[in-house]
Amino acid sequence: MAEIIVELKHANIYQGDNLILQDVNLSIDKGHFVYLVGKTGTGKSSLLKTLYGDLTLREGEGQVAGFNLREIDWKKVPYLRRTLGVVFQDFQLLTDRNVNENLKFVLKATGWKDGHLMDEKVADVLDKVGLKAKGHKMPFEMSGGEQQRVDIARALLNSPKLILADEPTGNLDPETSDEIMQLLFRISGDYGTTIIMATHDYRVINKFPARMVRTERGQVIDNATLTFD
Repeated sequence: MAEIIVELKHANIYQGDNLILQDVNLSIDKGHFVYLVGKTGTGKSSLLKTLYGDLTLREGEGQVAGFNLREIDWKKVPYLRRTLGVVFQDFQLLTDRNVNENLKFVLKATGWKDGHLMDEKVADVLDKVGLKAKGHKMPFEMSGGEQQRVDIARALLNSPKLILADEPTGNLDPETSDEIMQLLFRISGDYGTTIIMATHDYRVINKFPARMVRTERGQVIDNATLTFD
């Protein structure tokens, strides 16, 4: 039986006192790739923030990678986040240090101590994203596509069960976007990593089809179809 990585049952998602998404029911298994689509302001970010522990789930049930979202508090959130990887649209790399040091910074922040093991892990994730020889480079010396690969490598550092990718192709040209999509699908397939990717890039969705979840009018619609707004 497949391992369920994300499960929401009758979940109401709030930003402050505002109800953003109502009666959300969603189940995503290990190794699945899911697009999260919807117009700006329809709740995509709120849904991701709830899965990431940034917004508290007050009503309904929810679990992510074995963590109960109703019971999680600020002390447990870092442990939840160690089982997740997050990929950003704008890379969010530290500009004053090279790629290796960017990745080691994250390992130290998540409790790694052994320098040799950290070096091995950094080399491993850079190899997985095709940047084996680029660890000494500074972010400004790299193309947008290479920086996005570093961002994905960073998301892989703690062998996450789930990667949340927020518009990862948003700042990239079509050819580079395709390379990043191929990489994400390979990570999902080869390592059994569940990936939820928020995107407005319909070209990418058409070229790399997968299950689609849409936020619309306060609802989450599973197995949605593409509509061009």
